[in-house]
Amino acid sequence: MCEAPGAMIVAQITDLHIKPVGRFANRRIDTATHLRRAVEALSALDPPADVVLATGDLVDGGDPAEYEHLRRLLAPLARPVFVVPGNHDARRPLFDAFKQGGHIAGDGRFLHYTVEDWPVRLIGLDTTVPGEPGGLLCAERLAWLGERLSEQPDRPTLLFMHHPPFRTGIAHMDAMGLADADRLAALVTRHPQVERIVCGHIHRSIQAAFAGTVASVAPSTAHQVALALDPGAPAAFVMEPPGFHIHVWQPGAAMATHTAFIGDYAGPYLFGED
Repeated sequence: MCEAPGAMIVAQITDLHIKPVGRFANRRIDTATHLRRAVEALSALDPPADVVLATGDLVDGGDPAEYEHLRRLLAPLARPVFVVPGNHDARRPLFDAFKQGGHIAGDGRFLHYTVEDWPVRLIGLDTTVPGEPGGLLCAERLAWLGERLSEQPDRPTLLFMHHPPFRTGIAHMDAMGLADADRLAALVTRHPQVERIVCGHIHRSIQAAFAGTVASVAPSTAHQVALALDPGAPAAFVMEPPGFHIHVWQPGAAMATHTAFIGDYAGPYLFGED
């Protein structure tokens, strides 16, 4: 647990895009090596994270062999890892790979579930639509979420899912965003215990006000989507520094989100040294 009494540290990784052993994503991105470095960085956190959330696009093609590769890559983590699907994932192989140990759960149709073991309640949401790049929280999924939020209205809660519920200004990604996000907004507005909504999909670190709370996107552990705000810009990726998010909750304070970059950088140096 986080060292401060009652506090909690949540690490978030996303858009891992793991391929079968020896294969690269987009013919040039060694996502497995990038994830190994991310696991090393997560393992070196001091104090350690209480939990790690992986918010979708865990593998690139939804193949069982990719999930087996992913499990081996994540195995060195000493902290619990909880996962939700993204549009590159496939529900059944993902569930089969991670169901043991409580890393994921579902109701037979959707992979959504709650995690109750820490000060902040975690609710994982399945926003995927098979065969589609965009996401959706349909009436059935929103009803499930409403029931869960109504169970503990006074407990701080974090929602984690793949598709962000806000527009980012990157047009080709917004075109495959979360449909009917206004329905989620109406629900969250009625439940002020939601401290944060954390997402993936965009491969960049982004934050936005949403429904009386904050919604955020974490960077990919591998490649980032190019920051192209021209509506006509083509879909492209860049090899900017990979990273992850750290969400810090303390009683009586707003949740704070930090972007951690993965790599070897000079420092830290003490301020005031000659």
